[in-house]
Amino acid sequence: MIEYSSFVLDNGLKVFVHEDHTTSMAVLNILYDVGSKDEVESKTGFAHLFEHLMFGGSKNIVSYDEALQKAGGENNAFTSPDITNYYITIPANNIETAFWLESDRMMALSFDPKVLEVQRSVVIEEFKQRYYNQPYGDVWLKLRPLAYKEHSYKWATIGKEISHIENATMDDVRDFFYSYYLPNNAYMVVAGNVTLEQVKKLSQKWFGSIPAGTRRKRSIPVEPLQASARFEETSAKVPLDALYKTFHMGGKLSPDFYATDLLSDILGRGKSSRLYESLVQQKKMFSSLNAYIMSSVDPGLLVIDGKLSKGVSLKEGDDAVSELIASIREEKFSETELKKVKNQAESTLVFGEVEVLNRAMNLAYAAMLGDPEIVNKEAQNMQKVTAEDISRVAKTVLKKENSSTLFYKSEE
Repeated sequence: MIEYSSFVLDNGLKVFVHEDHTTSMAVLNILYDVGSKDEVESKTGFAHLFEHLMFGGSKNIVSYDEALQKAGGENNAFTSPDITNYYITIPANNIETAFWLESDRMMALSFDPKVLEVQRSVVIEEFKQRYYNQPYGDVWLKLRPLAYKEHSYKWATIGKEISHIENATMDDVRDFFYSYYLPNNAYMVVAGNVTLEQVKKLSQKWFGSIPAGTRRKRSIPVEPLQASARFEETSAKVPLDALYKTFHMGGKLSPDFYATDLLSDILGRGKSSRLYESLVQQKKMFSSLNAYIMSSVDPGLLVIDGKLSKGVSLKEGDDAVSELIASIREEKFSETELKKVKNQAESTLVFGEVEVLNRAMNLAYAAMLGDPEIVNKEAQNMQKVTAEDISRVAKTVLKKENSSTLFYKSEE
């Protein structure tokens, strides 16, 4: 259970306070309700580029990292299709430094052309290293547009293509900042060895004067129901042939989200899962085989991926996976098997909340979803899932016509 208090500043900044006086540290986490899904198809990669630009200095702070390091703090950030999240961990007695740093770049980010050029180069190099020069790195550049035809989940967070980052202008950057990096589009969680009154005073002092803005209206195309199976084949110099399959499923707030999550665990979480036991351990057709969900806010994907054993063709591997899926769709699941994956999932939740930082990030995300109490209902929502729910979602999600399959062939 994550206990918290909350308040909202006049400018719309939503603040949550999680007190934990067993630690000497504090966390300041700011989640902006903007991700790569908010981009337009002709200008992608901006949410991620902005994550980098936010560390390039602001009006009153030339070197963000240097100022933070002097106070004994560390920071990082990440971008997803749904959100952009920034966090600082710092000794609690220096927490005001975190307020100073985060408020200054929310209010007055440096629009220095040199910073844009430096960060543009960093992102382009990251694009090349992670997506082009790494085995299987371009999988999601191919799989997303195969699975999605309308929704903006169809491009990766880093962008659809490098040219969009290469061609980004300072006007583009300013427009993005003033459309999304607003106090009324942010959720701030302060956690650790702090008090509610302390956070109220510091929030008003450092963030209270930042004016609210007008958030760009979100207009994301709805992905139509997939009516027929999709297939694509690609090849590269990778060690082994690989199989990737996706199935459309409900979003994070869907009534069937937790049932589908647990279904993916039954399919491919760990060595006791259906896919691993049958096709890795027994038949030895795959060297690895997993199933998981993307946990998207909007309708997302259940994914199966695996590396084929030498001598096994992609078609043979795909047929074996499809045959197992077809049998699962007709099966009645046992309470014993369901209890096992529920316990695994709940253990992951409990372990994840050991760190104050994780608690802060999870609380911010739940608040962004519309109800901060979601953070305390995850285990309860999983325990409510019945074997009948699993059977039902298996029939609706794991349909052949709902699938997209990518054969990734080794050229070696």
